Amino acid sequence: MTIIHQLPETGFLRCKQIVGDKKATPPIPPIIPISRTSWLDGVKSGKYPKPVKLGVRTTAWTVESIRALVESMGAAQ
Repeated sequence: MTIIHQLPETGFLRCKQIVGDKKATPPIPPIIPISRTSWLDGVKSGKYPKPVKLGVRTTAWTVESIRALVESMGAAQ
């Protein structure tokens, strides 16, 4: 089962959940295997979905927007 199929139908994902974190315990596998910098550059340029501010220091992306992005990339199997 791919990671995209393990996502909830609705909710929010933080950056580390999208691009992964090998240093976390346990490691977080990436949904989109790119660097954090590449992800944020893509967000800034409009290539990737815009985030939602959940608080002063909390930024996240909707599961729906990430699922749509992965499906548009043809990675969802």
